[in-house]
Amino acid sequence: MGKLLRLHGRKAFDQVFRRGRVYRHELVMLRVLANGLPHSRVGLVVSKRLGKATVRNRAKRRLREALRRLPLAPGWDLVFVLRQPAAVADYWQMERAARQVLARAGVLAQAAGGEES
Repeated sequence: MGKLLRLHGRKAFDQVFRRGRVYRHELVMLRVLANGLPHSRVGLVVSKRLGKATVRNRAKRRLREALRRLPLAPGWDLVFVLRQPAAVADYWQMERAARQVLARAGVLAQAAGGEES
């Protein structure tokens, strides 16, 4: 996820939290808001209640990698809030959770010709 594709600043996060739609999964909660840009931006929120810094960072890295491999439709601001069970989830559980919640929100792009890497 390059710098352009990340959601930055309190104002941007607040806007998604106030006006975005919410989709829940056991591991993550997703808030989605249309942004009118030719690309989607992603933000991650991890509470200190999830665990120590190493645990929080590991969970963020796993989710970030899962999102990097998923084809996102353009024009959305996405904020993922990691929930407590995400602290012990492996990569495959995190990838499955991200795929399910993004599909439910309708922001997964249809990859032409199969799997995208």
